[in-house]
Amino acid sequence: MTDTKNQFPQLFLRWALSVTMLSAVADRFGWWSAENSSWGNMKSFEEYTRSLTFFLPEALSTFSAYAATFFEILLPLMLIVGFKTRIAAYGSSILMLIFAVSMTIALGSKAPLNYSVWVGSAAALLLAVQQHYSFSIDQLTKK
Repeated sequence: MTDTKNQFPQLFLRWALSVTMLSAVADRFGWWSAENSSWGNMKSFEEYTRSLTFFLPEALSTFSAYAATFFEILLPLMLIVGFKTRIAAYGSSILMLIFAVSMTIALGSKAPLNYSVWVGSAAALLLAVQQHYSFSIDQLTKK
């Protein structure tokens, strides 16, 4: 971006979204202490995912838990380094939107508000529509 006043806020947004998603993955891998965990292990996360995807067969629900985990690792890593940033930002927005809608349907409107999932989805969407990505691989490789 040529407008330097937006460089650091944009970088901060990329990193904030990334750290938030990676923290959720760390939780399901048991890397947070018990008092700081929502799930603590993948099995508990699978059960939580089943509660959100109650309308899916169990095998598909389990698959969605692992697919979500895969994308919650891939997309933040892409955002951190600024590789295909626009795609990663749109993907992050869609992923969090799916979480927000699923949580709202299964648990009520307060759950996604408590975890700021709507805000995360909107923030990723705002990042996706930026013209340039400062401090990124995208910026280094643009022609």
